[in-house]
Amino acid sequence: MATTENETYIPRPLTHELVRDVDRRAIDDYGMLGLVLMENAGRNSAELLRRLGISGRVSICCGKGNNGGDGFVIARHLENAGVNVRVLLCVPPSSLTGDAKVNLNILEKGQTAIVAPPFDWKTELAGSDWIVDALLGTGTQGVIREPFVAAITSINSAGSKVYAIDLPSGLDCDTGQPLGVCVRANHTATFVARKIGFEIPGTEEWTGTVHVIDIGVPRSLLESLN
Repeated sequence: MATTENETYIPRPLTHELVRDVDRRAIDDYGMLGLVLMENAGRNSAELLRRLGISGRVSICCGKGNNGGDGFVIARHLENAGVNVRVLLCVPPSSLTGDAKVNLNILEKGQTAIVAPPFDWKTELAGSDWIVDALLGTGTQGVIREPFVAAITSINSAGSKVYAIDLPSGLDCDTGQPLGVCVRANHTATFVARKIGFEIPGTEEWTGTVHVIDIGVPRSLLESLN
């Protein structure tokens, strides 16, 4: 099942390589900033989650790449809207770089509740209304390893609603197959277009309902993908 969250032109499902190409061309050919793309992705994902309905604490589980950076932006916009937010870092803060680090710094200066490892995932996730999965992105390859195994296993056993960012962590973008452990999401907010792996029968077991989110990529770039 899929929904489109706006009237933005939606290209065909994208492979991992096309996803990377869209980001590269938006930045190199159109002069967009990576921080702008991340801000658009996170803000629009936060707005969708609010429309889905929030009735308690939102725990946002973040890795160190751009997917984690999206999670930090989501945390900021939800907190601005009065939502009880807690960010759970799967990696030490010192391991973050680039745009993700910029957005983590904003949260730190804004005194957002941030839990850094080591901690007990089961304890920290208990009582969450929603868990946001911003651990791993479309470039993930190979069997999932620690510390992500513990995080994903705990998310799946927490009994909370799960909202995956771009794709469920542990799902192969191109094959739609889990790379060992994989987040089971109720909803997935995917950027620009569906991923080609989502078209494989049975993938909805992992993605739940897929929502295509606009991140501000120019229409002419998107049309060139078809």
